[in-house]
Amino acid sequence: MMQQLRASRRAIASTAAFLALTLVTLAGGYVVSSAAQTSALPRAQAARTLKVNDTGYLHLLHASGSILSEVGSVSGTLPGTASVRLDVGETVTASFTIHVRGGGSITGRGSAILHSSGRYSSFAGTLSVTGGTGRFAHTHGAGKLYGVIERRSDSLTVQTREGMLHY
Repeated sequence: MMQQLRASRRAIASTAAFLALTLVTLAGGYVVSSAAQTSALPRAQAARTLKVNDTGYLHLLHASGSILSEVGSVSGTLPGTASVRLDVGETVTASFTIHVRGGGSITGRGSAILHSSGRYSSFAGTLSVTGGTGRFAHTHGAGKLYGVIERRSDSLTVQTREGMLHY
């Protein structure tokens, strides 16, 4: 009877050990499988918001009637170079691309009211960022737009203030 009891205990112990080993193996396989599946999933990037205050100093590249094409440097939060197309009338409408130093570009448009029509024509309005490339591929945002056009050379100084850029 004692021998049967000992044999029974050994059988139970070896069965328990086998089950434990099986569970650990299965669990390990699940963990490895889950880790492999997780690493294969696309990673979400944290959205960034940037407060933007920039100034552009542009010069005339081409003029056709009220349409001015300007290029130049940008300094401030997002330094780089810019190209701007302005349509100057009672209101000023603009489309722009900023090539940001360090890579990527930002595109958008703006609308402003012209305040004077003398040698120095100033304007104020709003702008919206509609897209971009590189690290700014999915960017959007808005801000205030101010500028002065020097009418003899059609050079342009433009400022973005209180801009919020989400990318």
